[in-house]
Amino acid sequence: MANVNIKFNNKDYLLSCDDGQEESLKKLTKYLDKKYTELKDKLGNIGENKLLLITTIQLIDEYFDLKQRVTNQKKKLDEISNKFKELKLLAIKYKEGKDVEINKLHEELDSFKKTIEENNSLYESMLDKTTQSLEKIISNTESLSKIQ
Repeated sequence: MANVNIKFNNKDYLLSCDDGQEESLKKLTKYLDKKYTELKDKLGNIGENKLLLITTIQLIDEYFDLKQRVTNQKKKLDEISNKFKELKLLAIKYKEGKDVEINKLHEELDSFKKTIEENNSLYESMLDKTTQSLEKIISNTESLSKIQ
């Protein structure tokens, strides 16, 4: 335990605190003394006990007000967090839907490529047959011409 000399209401006090907490105790005491002095200047000398009580009530009021604001902010953060989770789920569903569409388009494209390849093969085969038929006709025509 550490001992700390503090001043409150123009009086010196020796207080004990955990080691390492000395500066914190001095700050808290200075804040309390400031609040106490402000009330004393405002209300006059109505007695030390009454001023201490009023100072304490004001500090507790500030504490509860701050606590309520923190609670409200936490609720807002929870709401934002929940909305973010909803948004994330919607984005995932959207992506999954688009992935399905992309896969379907890839399948259609592959099918279209296969159809084009089949049609090219069929076209080349038809060209070959037509060329062979034309060559045969030309050959027959030449043979007939020679005969006449």
